[in-house]
Amino acid sequence: MTLLDGKSLSAKIEKDLAVEIQKISEKGITPGLAVILVGNDPASCAYVGMKAKACKRVGIYSVTHEMPSTITQDELLSVIDILNHNPNIDGILVQLPLPKHIDSEKILEAIDPKKDVDGFHPFNIGRLSANLDAFIPATPLGVMRLLKAYEIEVSGKDVAIVGMSNIVGKPLASLMLNAGATVSLCHILTRDVAAYTRNADIVCVGVGKVGLITADMVKQGAIVIDIGINRLDSGAIVGDVDFANVAPKTSYITPVPGGVGPMTIATLLQNTLKAAKNRSDSRKGI
Repeated sequence: MTLLDGKSLSAKIEKDLAVEIQKISEKGITPGLAVILVGNDPASCAYVGMKAKACKRVGIYSVTHEMPSTITQDELLSVIDILNHNPNIDGILVQLPLPKHIDSEKILEAIDPKKDVDGFHPFNIGRLSANLDAFIPATPLGVMRLLKAYEIEVSGKDVAIVGMSNIVGKPLASLMLNAGATVSLCHILTRDVAAYTRNADIVCVGVGKVGLITADMVKQGAIVIDIGINRLDSGAIVGDVDFANVAPKTSYITPVPGGVGPMTIATLLQNTLKAAKNRSDSRKGI
């Protein structure tokens, strides 16, 4: 059993990014990321804080717009419109979830697709589905880059993905399909999840349920990617996989924390640099 160490890989990615960002900054382009945080949800505040620190480490200019939970949808749309037209901002990220009185879909659709470094805009989702160049959601893209770093071949493999969110499950399924895998996408209405996971070469899970994937649900030698993040009453962070009992059966498995999480932030930084490079290229064409 080998641990898929996302923490070490993300550190290497950040080191390489810092060099690239230094080079593009010398040409007058400093990548800029704007994060919109609505309310004071502890988890969201923690995530935003980690992203800001990561930006500082690699040389990305970042600004966080903290909004009260009482902000109206129109007011939030107005903030996004200002950022869409700000030439110093390459990426716009709206931290989810948003308060219930705000339509998240309308907010995400309002972001300029060229600045949609989260990859949630329908334009980018469509391009991903068609296997065209696009901004891809950071978590599923981080999973693919983690697999690639460990030279794990996806083509021809049977992959079971548990969880079909627009943020993780669905885009991850598209990426796996584009890479040549045969994909089963399980969700809350799937009658027998184990029937799919037991036969899978690669099992990916991200639903937010402690101990969802047990040892009897994976075959010997399977590759298990745990995308879940759960905080126990003790304060410990665990994933959706019963790690202690599942790990001995696997050939590769991600730890939680230290697996997919760090890759999510590293990939977001890569997407922001990509947006800045696109801005630089568009200037050349003027």
